[in-house]
Amino acid sequence: MTSFRRSLASALLFVFVVLGFASSAHALPAFARKYGLRCSACHEAWPMLNYFGQKFKDNGYQLMNDRDAPIWQNPSYWPVVFRITPNWHRESTNKVLVDTPAGTNAGEMQVTSHGFDLTGLDFHTGGTLDKNISFYVLPSSDSTASFHFEQVFARLDNLFGSSWLNVKLGKFELDNLVSEKRILTLTSISGVYQTYHFIPQGDGNIFGQIGDNQLGVEWMGHSVNDRTRVSAALLSSSDGNVNLSYGNSYSGFFAASQAFDVGKLGVDRIGAYAMVGQAPTTYITQNGGSIVPGAAIGNKSYSREGFVGLFYFGKLDFLAVTQHGSDSAWFGAGYGDLPGGTIVNNNIPGTTLPVGARAPTWNGYMLETHYVYNPQLIFIQRSEWERMSQQADPASASNFGDVDMYTIGYRYYPIMTSRAGFAWHNEYSWTRQRGTAPDGGDLSSSSLLLGFDFDF
Repeated sequence: MTSFRRSLASALLFVFVVLGFASSAHALPAFARKYGLRCSACHEAWPMLNYFGQKFKDNGYQLMNDRDAPIWQNPSYWPVVFRITPNWHRESTNKVLVDTPAGTNAGEMQVTSHGFDLTGLDFHTGGTLDKNISFYVLPSSDSTASFHFEQVFARLDNLFGSSWLNVKLGKFELDNLVSEKRILTLTSISGVYQTYHFIPQGDGNIFGQIGDNQLGVEWMGHSVNDRTRVSAALLSSSDGNVNLSYGNSYSGFFAASQAFDVGKLGVDRIGAYAMVGQAPTTYITQNGGSIVPGAAIGNKSYSREGFVGLFYFGKLDFLAVTQHGSDSAWFGAGYGDLPGGTIVNNNIPGTTLPVGARAPTWNGYMLETHYVYNPQLIFIQRSEWERMSQQADPASASNFGDVDMYTIGYRYYPIMTSRAGFAWHNEYSWTRQRGTAPDGGDLSSSSLLLGFDFDF
């Protein structure tokens, strides 16, 4: 085993050395085909945007010239990209409650699985329907090819000739500086930002997950040079689920940011955001208890507030997020909707909260580091910490449910043309949650992934 580890370490070192002498990459698909831009024009590392790429997106996928309107495009141009990641991965959890075979001791054990696999498939299409009318459609599937619409919206850009008047309607990513939809990490642990999705143990509020695409309408405005950005959105409190499945409740999302030059190092940006609203805890039933679709009432409040920063130091840059979360005591007691759509508690008329029940509050912190050795090779590190500041149940330990997450990895892009993109992705992630193992101890998991991430 020692010999094997040394051989593996030597092989990885060789890979790093070879990749370190890679040459420059070229453009990305879809929009690159239309404008003939190199990848470095819009992306720090695909799919993460740089400052110019964010400005292009804010302008409605336009460079603000005559080539923006479809009438000037080559009739053969069709802005469609598909993306999928075949991979090998290893998943391990330290404490899983199991029924072991007869003659042995039943209880907890570490469970590990590994093998070859696939991620889901994304079909991206977006662009302009006409000058200053843009759109985006993203049918997305899981690894079994079960599809849903991850993103669908149309946007009216630069109304009355003003960059401060842009209106979007549909299902879209919330306008936050640190985009989960352009995340560079892919494991089962790090494929989302823990800070955006954290839910206290036993909490029934799934509606405040900032990383999920939401259904609603958004106004966004920005200065001509995109240094100053502000936005406000009115959202259905449904966590992006369609068909009014959660009744009649709304939430708001507000964001603002300011960019500033830091000389030769680039353009930094700082900002703040808030998601505030109400979501249901009561579900009207019929026929002895079956829930009436869309008949959700008993709205209770929640909020998420955070600060973000993008800081560049030449080839080294940092993404920083800090967020405070708070839920109504009703959510903290388990009313609402737990992840997976299972309604555990129904706040029927006359229900009272348990004695001593409190509104849970917590704080989250995230720091992600990128070292862009060259346009074809980027090294990634991310650390996240979620800390409870007040438990819903006073009897719970103060750190019950706290999360630590760490990931390291790199992406190497041997090709990136106006027709296709390809990345060799290697990553390891580890997470621990306090007090949530079956025996009341800490539950930890790890994930190792090696794969080909490509689009065309």
